[in-house]
Amino acid sequence: MAEYNELIFEVTRPGRVGYSLPKSDVASINLEDKFPKHLIRDEEAELPEVAELDLVRHYTALSNKNHGVDNGFYPLGSCTMKYNPKVNEVVARYPGFSRVHPYQASETIQGALELLYNLQEELAVITGMDLVTLQPSAGAQGEWTGLMMVRAYHESRGDGDTRKTVLVPDSAHGTNPASAAVAGYDIVTIPSKENGLVDVEALKAKLDEIGGSVAALMLTNPNTVGLFEQEIVEIAKVVHEAGGLLYYDGANTNAIMGKTTPGCMGFDIVHLNLHKTFTGPHGGGGPGSGPVGVKKEIIPFLPVPRIEKEGDKFVLNSNHPQSIGRVKGYYGNFGINVRAYAYIRTMGPVGLREVSEGAVLHANYLFKKLEPYFDAPFKQLCKHEFVLSGDKQKKLGVRTLDIAKRLLDFGYHPPTIYFPLIVSECMMIEPTETESKETMDAFAEVLIQIAKEVEENPDTVLEAPHTTIIGRLDEVAAARNQIVRYTKPEAAKVAVEA
Repeated sequence: MAEYNELIFEVTRPGRVGYSLPKSDVASINLEDKFPKHLIRDEEAELPEVAELDLVRHYTALSNKNHGVDNGFYPLGSCTMKYNPKVNEVVARYPGFSRVHPYQASETIQGALELLYNLQEELAVITGMDLVTLQPSAGAQGEWTGLMMVRAYHESRGDGDTRKTVLVPDSAHGTNPASAAVAGYDIVTIPSKENGLVDVEALKAKLDEIGGSVAALMLTNPNTVGLFEQEIVEIAKVVHEAGGLLYYDGANTNAIMGKTTPGCMGFDIVHLNLHKTFTGPHGGGGPGSGPVGVKKEIIPFLPVPRIEKEGDKFVLNSNHPQSIGRVKGYYGNFGINVRAYAYIRTMGPVGLREVSEGAVLHANYLFKKLEPYFDAPFKQLCKHEFVLSGDKQKKLGVRTLDIAKRLLDFGYHPPTIYFPLIVSECMMIEPTETESKETMDAFAEVLIQIAKEVEENPDTVLEAPHTTIIGRLDEVAAARNQIVRYTKPEAAKVAVEA
């Protein structure tokens, strides 16, 4: 087992402080004069009391236990956990970027606005769109922004009240139906064929049935099983003929840069994940950036303010009466946008093309090494990621979850498991282009070893992990008896037993 770290509340010692401030020269106030009585504590908050050095060591020790791309392989499918170049971090920390204030007058932040304007232009070229907004701060917010523009578009044409349905493939990212629901749409699922691709005949049948109510089809290409939708041109044609729009989930853009664009495929709206494809550091919930690009018919509905160029100056223009309005405070997640711009400028068009070629090559290499040891529901060449199934192992009493737990003993972050839902006992693996052959070989050997352990010594896998601070949890008890704030050990034990 790895070494256990005490909680910050367990290293507290009365009277110790981690700061030194001058005596306050501000008069104290009577809280009861400022706040209702029920909002005032009866006693002081129980905060940790820790010396500065002990505090630094405590959090440094915890940070050393984190897993990230800088200290280990992170093959999390559909998340593109690629290396984050450190030059991007240097650029993002330039004082002119890191110390700029969003309320500064636009004439004082011309450099920042120029960078954002140029980033918009370059993302438009990469996606084949006509104009891009950088406001959304995450992929899911980009989806919602795109869907609100879908609504505005149909309302402008007089059929907003009738087009209330969004079509979503059964292999879609979970955020797709969630974003559509939040935007007020009904969701209808389109099935996949046995080869993992959208069933175009089923799509046509559904459009024949409810086409007049369809606002949009949301699609990822390559899709979430890592396969390119070969009938995408036909899909775009039938959706457009039914009066709907085609929405591109850009989570898998890492597979197509310099090869094709969503615009060429027939998409009307696209969101990107700059924190994935364009190397923004992410994990644990953020930070993110989810720009949205649109074709010319959708431009009037883009969020405001828009970053525009007037002569030699860059301005923030809110004078667009058909806009859906502002979708985020200020002008997007600026720091991640700076990193993405630095990455694009570093790579250039040829470099971005090589990124996608490398991502596809690595995924197929790893797939072929692992295919003999696990079930492979789709045999054709994949793009940037691939799926395996643990059905073979499940027949021996070991689930994909157990395999993921066992991977922790070897220092690997497990791949995405049990998604997409159309694959039983699914493992979705995305090695990215930044990993070396040696890293992929080592990871493959570990998975092969685990597959053999399942056959020869399954308890080793069923009881994993063996080397982590916390072993196998009772997941049902943990879900039903959540402890989401610090509780003294005796009280926590009582809560769990209850």
